[in-house]
Amino acid sequence: MRRPTLFLTVGLPCTGKTAAARRIESEQKALRLTKDEWVKALYGHENPPSAQDVIEGRLIQIGLRALELGNNVVIDYGLWSRDERSALRQAAADLGAAVELRYFELTPAEQRRRLDQRQAEAPHTTWPMSDEELAEWAANIDIPTPAELDGSEPIDDPPAGFATWNEWRTHRWPPSVF
Repeated sequence: MRRPTLFLTVGLPCTGKTAAARRIESEQKALRLTKDEWVKALYGHENPPSAQDVIEGRLIQIGLRALELGNNVVIDYGLWSRDERSALRQAAADLGAAVELRYFELTPAEQRRRLDQRQAEAPHTTWPMSDEELAEWAANIDIPTPAELDGSEPIDDPPAGFATWNEWRTHRWPPSVF
């Protein structure tokens, strides 16, 4: 039996994560879990912050179950924090799955151009984002190291206050909005 793979797309909005996730889905026969599609389906024009973490967590639960069943999975959302990526790398390792990180970056000008194009051509797939928001997000992303990307870097220990990555994962991605 082949070893399933968890593909993690890492990057800011409009850097090519979803296009790559669609390719991975097709080429690797992977279950693609794209958060924005779920938020749009459930909330339309709204993008409530309270729902973000819960939707991400539910998609992760689905993805981990699919890995457990031997299927490849691609998680298609930013995963800006190294802790998020470490928690998912550990969860995949616990299931005997491989992990591949794919990092996407663009110049701010190209990112803005792509966002404006998406807003013009497919506004139902995205939300408006200001230059200030884009700059703030760019300042907050933990860019993966080359060793994290190639899988040679050991998984970090969980943050202080958490005994395991599973415990942290449950805290980071709560089961409900209440």
